Amino acid sequence: MIELEGVPELVDPVMVAAFEGWNDAGDAASTAVAHLDKEWKGEVFAALDAEDYYDFQVNRPTVFLEGGVRKITWPTTRLSVVRVGGDKPRDLVLVRGIEPSMRWRSFCNEILGFAHELGVELVVIMGALLGDTPHTRPVPVSGVTSDPDLARTMDLEETKYEGPTGIVGILQEACTHAGVPAVSLWAAVPHYVSQPPNPKATLALLNRLEDLIGLRIPLGDLAEDARAWQVGVDQLAAEDSEVAEYVQSLEEARDTAELPEASGEAIAREFERYLRRRDGGGGPPQAGGHATDGGERTRPPKRQPRTEPGPGPEEPAQEQRQEPESGPERDEESGGESGPSDSSEDRED
Repeated sequence: MIELEGVPELVDPVMVAAFEGWNDAGDAASTAVAHLDKEWKGEVFAALDAEDYYDFQVNRPTVFLEGGVRKITWPTTRLSVVRVGGDKPRDLVLVRGIEPSMRWRSFCNEILGFAHELGVELVVIMGALLGDTPHTRPVPVSGVTSDPDLARTMDLEETKYEGPTGIVGILQEACTHAGVPAVSLWAAVPHYVSQPPNPKATLALLNRLEDLIGLRIPLGDLAEDARAWQVGVDQLAAEDSEVAEYVQSLEEARDTAELPEASGEAIAREFERYLRRRDGGGGPPQAGGHATDGGERTRPPKRQPRTEPGPGPEEPAQEQRQEPESGPERDEESGGESGPSDSSEDRED
C-alpha cells in the first residue's frame, strides 16, 4: 500500500517521466525533467527501492562527503511534485530516474500506484533517439500513443511499432492497460553529434510538452545554451568538408520532406505558443516551433553516416548496433533486454 503523507491534494495533475539510458540520447529527456524540477522547485516525496530494480555493477552507486561524513547515493527513480500556479493552475508529478535493470513490470506497477493515489489524469513520458536529422534545423519531436481515442483528441500519432523496446514503451503500454491516458514525446538527436548534453533537443521537448499540457514553462537559459551548442557544432563541422556535404544532403532531404507542413496546423500551433508566452511575460517562440537554430547553416563534426536503414518512427535502435551494456541476457520480468547505456539510438512509441 502506497502512503503519501505530506503530499498535498493536487490540481489536475500530470505525471511527466524520463529515464536515463537507452531511451535518452544526448541526455535530452532526463535533462528536460531535471529542468522542470529545478525551475519549479520540485519536492521529492518518494524514491523506489534501488535493490528491487537496479544492477549495481551496471549502474554504480556513488560515494560523497557531506559535513565530513561519507554517504552513498544509490541509482534509483525519484518522484517529486511541483505546484504550478497562475490563472489555470495545474500540478506536475515528476518521475526521474534510470532505466531499470530488472523487474520492469513491477517497476511500472509501482509508478502506476503513485499515479492512482495522486489522481494523475495524464502520463507524459519523454525520450530521445538518434536519427538522420541535421543539427542546423529545428529538432523534430513526435508525439505518439497507443490509445486511438487519445490520438484523435490530442492530435497524436497512433503507434504501430513492432520490435525491441525500452522502459518508455513498457511504461506507456502499462498505462494503457491500466486505463491511464499516456503519451510519449520523442526528440530526434543528430546521430553524428550524440554526446550529451544536447540543450537544443531538451528545449524542443519542453516546447512540445508546453503545447500538450497547456502550461507556460520557464525556459531559463536553455535558449541561449541551445544557440551556444549549435555554434560549437558548427565550428567543429567546418573542419571536415566530407561531413559538410553529408549534412547538406540531410538538410535538403529534411527541407523537401517538410515543405507541405509549412502552413495551417504548424503555423497555428506556433501562433498559440507566441500568445501564451506574450501573455505570460515571455518572449516569442523560437523559429520552427521547437528550438532555435542558433546560427547559420554550417556543418557538423566528423562521423560516417549510417548505411543500414534505421528503425521505425517510434522505437530506438542501437547506435553502431552495439549490444546492451548489461549483456544479452533477457529479463523475465521486463520481457526484454536491459537497454544499452548513454546515447544509443533511441526509437520508441
